[in-house]
Amino acid sequence: MRQFTAEYLDATREGMWADSREALAPLDLAARERVVDVGAGTGKLTRVLREETGGEVVALDADPDLLGEVPPPVAAGDATRLPFRDDAFDLVVCQALLVNLPDPAAAIREFARVSRDAVAAIEPDNSAVSIESTVDAESPLAARARRLYLDGVATDATLGGVRGQFEDVGLSDIEVTRYDHVRIVEPPYSERAVEAARRKASGAGLAADREQILAGEATREEYDDLRQDWRAMGREVVDQMQDREYRHRETVPFFVTVGRV
Repeated sequence: MRQFTAEYLDATREGMWADSREALAPLDLAARERVVDVGAGTGKLTRVLREETGGEVVALDADPDLLGEVPPPVAAGDATRLPFRDDAFDLVVCQALLVNLPDPAAAIREFARVSRDAVAAIEPDNSAVSIESTVDAESPLAARARRLYLDGVATDATLGGVRGQFEDVGLSDIEVTRYDHVRIVEPPYSERAVEAARRKASGAGLAADREQILAGEATREEYDDLRQDWRAMGREVVDQMQDREYRHRETVPFFVTVGRV
């Protein structure tokens, strides 16, 4: 399973579900008595679930350090070997977890085992991410980097809706709803946005993905060319920020799949 830092999880989940929670309606959260958020990380979704239900919501993650930021109840454990008895919850849910697992079907089977009613997976299709930017080079460069990254990453980061996987484990009454997570950068810029621009200009952000990019068909020369272009793009982002002209809109499509046990 791929591992992430608390900083990465906070940055990529920032603002998620802040404006609309309509896509969560099929989870019937208001009626839930006991829920587990599998792969909770720093608890971004856990907090939303706790706001929407009067029942108990347990946050589970394989990394106990990440759970240190989440109020109890919490549990450390593997998504493919959940430390719970059969039918322990009336809803098992995950967000951006299956895309990071080498065997997502094994996790879904476990979700069905420990749920007595519903299973939900909120997963992105990272191949369909779109970017609008005042820096002309940013969108095509991001698409180029994403294509090379997805080619090299060992899991299916394009999973999106998982109707077929739910059907394979015997779940029924399956419903899939799309939710677009939109992240906007505009003046006044946050410290996180300024730091992200600096990382683009230095190439540090792209360097963090070097191993995954080179694991695919990309050559070192292709990676070096991409990094050079990326840094030039980043310098233009920094320049526009200094003039308070930079604007960036990223849309990540998530698909909420819900099924009954």
